[in-house]
Amino acid sequence: MGSSEDAARNRELWTRVNAEYTDTQATEKWAHDELSWGIWGIPETDLGSPLGAVDGLDVVELGCGTAYVSAVLAKQGARPVGVDITPAQLETARRCMAATGIEFPLVEADAGETGLPSESFDLAVSEYGASIWIEPERFVAEAARLLRPGGRLVFMCNSTLLVLCSSEGEETVGERLLRPQFGLGRLDWGEDGVDFHLPAGERIDLLHAHGFEVERLIEIQAPPGTGTHRYYSYVSAEWGRKWPAEELWLTRKR
Repeated sequence: MGSSEDAARNRELWTRVNAEYTDTQATEKWAHDELSWGIWGIPETDLGSPLGAVDGLDVVELGCGTAYVSAVLAKQGARPVGVDITPAQLETARRCMAATGIEFPLVEADAGETGLPSESFDLAVSEYGASIWIEPERFVAEAARLLRPGGRLVFMCNSTLLVLCSSEGEETVGERLLRPQFGLGRLDWGEDGVDFHLPAGERIDLLHAHGFEVERLIEIQAPPGTGTHRYYSYVSAEWGRKWPAEELWLTRKR
């Protein structure tokens, strides 16, 4: 199946998800003044401020969904542009703009082919957006094209271990390996869409091939006292305290 067919399935998935609960979640996250990462909602400062100061930076959020990451960065003085392929998600973002008065451009486009000018951004960011929902080669190549020399690509994705312990038909991640690591890539989850994952070694090679240096890899641990997420219950907080469910990659374009 080609990328256009995958994109259509994922657009349908996120249209459905948006109708079910994303409006409520977006309203909550647009109210934040500090970015919180991932399913555990860990504050930026608790992770050592991986984005750092964003005031005055041109930022592109690839696969922005409801654009809550861009909204928080705009509050901090950045000039974000949100890119997403799902009209329903972008409409939710526009409703949040109207409610909050925070405004920035939203672009309906494939995050692997945005149509935005080359070398026009200082920071590209993706929290479970293009970082998992389009082919890694296209995601990294487009980020490299969009960034100025010295610009940063920061993205969050599922950990390799979580993916290896997951399979279609299993409601929650278990404690045994269910799929091989070699050959990991496009994963078809049926009605839950198609996403993409790479082991760390292959991901580093891909980043290097497109001119990125890896500055840091943060393997996320569920904080003490955190409960299982009310929406993303596929991984329990107990599991996430034993093993990393998420990876946050900090890279810079040479």
